[in-house]
Amino acid sequence: MRRFLKSTIIGAGLILGTSVAVSAAECIAPANPGGGWDFTCRQIGKIMYDIGAVDDPIQVTNMAGAGGGLAFNHVVAERGDDADLIVAASSATSTRLAQNAYAGMTADQVRFVGAIGADPGVIVVAADSPYQSLTELLDAIKADPGAFTFAGGSATGGFDHLKPLMLLSRTGFDDVRAIKYIGLDGGADAITQTVGGFTDAMTGDMSEVVGFLKSGDIRVIAVLTDERVPGFEDIPTAKEQGIDVVAVNWRGLYIPKDVSDDTFNMWADRLQQVADSDAWKETMEANGLAPFTLVGGDFQSYVDGVVAEVRQLSKDIGVIQ
Repeated sequence: MRRFLKSTIIGAGLILGTSVAVSAAECIAPANPGGGWDFTCRQIGKIMYDIGAVDDPIQVTNMAGAGGGLAFNHVVAERGDDADLIVAASSATSTRLAQNAYAGMTADQVRFVGAIGADPGVIVVAADSPYQSLTELLDAIKADPGAFTFAGGSATGGFDHLKPLMLLSRTGFDDVRAIKYIGLDGGADAITQTVGGFTDAMTGDMSEVVGFLKSGDIRVIAVLTDERVPGFEDIPTAKEQGIDVVAVNWRGLYIPKDVSDDTFNMWADRLQQVADSDAWKETMEANGLAPFTLVGGDFQSYVDGVVAEVRQLSKDIGVIQ
């Protein structure tokens, strides 16, 4: 397939804002530059090219809107048999499908290729925030829930929204509807709101906050993993602070439903090559990702199970009926 697009090409070099004839594969990041889906497309695409899994650089197209729904609808409605297309996906994708956030669309309308890393959930405050720990923040929220606002890179009721609600419900707090949440198109926008003082905290994923953490703009007061994340050992887990919540965001890809099994297996093999590479291991460590590899035919079944679980959880906490 040969198309003329304005896009960013990763791998051999960087071409921005130039119309070029391309026949290479394309990765859609369903959010603005700087967030987790953008990270997935750019890092996986670059490594695929660098290790020779693909012959040409993979172009990245940012398609923000409706918490990933715009891209999902685009793939289903217009690109259903495009063998050259991959799309960044995560736990946020399955959460929104579970909650019918994509206007009746379902997980079986695409093919989930696999996940090769888990992005630990985090709770973040601005560097000048008065809250030094997760328990301090949650205690303040419980004392005056209407006075606090979280920002996240998912829609209302999405995976980022669920994280603080899970934490609060573990402490016995049940008025989850009182917690204000602003859903934005990507973690970078959510951090900007928090650093600017427009929200009290950001709920997101480690890969979205690393740059802001290194620049000193924020503090991560909890990581939502079983153990501290390699490379970020100074950040305590929620479990260490007495709140038993683990919430990780798998990072992976889906492709259009109507491609052949050979195409599905080809992308699964390419993704597995990335997972096995030293470059991906270095990328995971540099960006706070934990190992999580589930590639190929079993992954759709895994996603179906996650969708069912999140749907029930969302009903339990009153996010959906």
